[in-house]
Amino acid sequence: MKRIIMLFCLWGLMVPSFAQMRTVKFAERDTTALLMDIYEPTGASDSTCVIFVFGGGFVGGERNHPEHVAYAKELSKRGYTVACIDYRLGLKGVDTRGVRIISALDNAIRMAVEDLYAATAYLLEHARQYRISPAKVILCGSSAGAITVLQADYELCNHREIAKVLPANFRYAGVMAFSGAIYSHHGKVKYAEKPAPTFLFHGMEDHLVPYKSIRVGKLGFFGSNPLAKQFEKFDYPYYIRRYKNFGHDVASLMLYEVEISEWFIHQLVKAGRFLQLDETVNDPAIPRHPWDNVSAGQMYNKKN
Repeated sequence: MKRIIMLFCLWGLMVPSFAQMRTVKFAERDTTALLMDIYEPTGASDSTCVIFVFGGGFVGGERNHPEHVAYAKELSKRGYTVACIDYRLGLKGVDTRGVRIISALDNAIRMAVEDLYAATAYLLEHARQYRISPAKVILCGSSAGAITVLQADYELCNHREIAKVLPANFRYAGVMAFSGAIYSHHGKVKYAEKPAPTFLFHGMEDHLVPYKSIRVGKLGFFGSNPLAKQFEKFDYPYYIRRYKNFGHDVASLMLYEVEISEWFIHQLVKAGRFLQLDETVNDPAIPRHPWDNVSAGQMYNKKN
């Protein structure tokens, strides 16, 4: 009997401790409550917080999709606090046919960034309660969420009015963007202050969120390839993984790439190493996603 009890105790030590999750309201917009699911480590924590922003083209998606829950739990098992947040879907029900998409997308991104800032402000205000350090807040996003996190760091570093909801001395510690881009009104992307260390994941054949760039006069949508060039030119720390023969399905690789993501957090964020890494991945074994071949025209040339 003693041996059996001992075996059960040893087995209990070997089983990973899953996160404790709580749902809280962090803001209210147009009578709609915005919620976040906070996954807290049950064991040791190093006070790092990852804010995750889901994708869905600004027309759909949800913070508690099973893929996002699995990713949050995996990060929390590794000692991170994870906050999966709501944000307003600015293109839902909006006419995006033809040139309407330009102003509609601009507005949708602005709304999402506002809500991400509100979530950040809430976490900073409750930092002691959730055992997180204001100096260790990392953004992570997929697709529309990746656009949102890149845009949020961009607006903050350029001291835009929208970012003034955050403390004057606050800066994000890192950004991880799975198929993201930055929307600019002023031509090429330029940072007034050094951006957070940034990890760019992008399929080289992505036709939904551009891997390269789309420009109309001063307006531009700049994907991971031109962003990496800017980071290299101005000596900003970054890591880009370019997925050969992959499209937008890279947006769903958060859990698949959790090991390399954690390496990035340890080396470029926590240790503060200055690294500029450029890697092309050609691996047919990487899992595909049904939205691989979806184009922007297929998603937005209609009334949602």
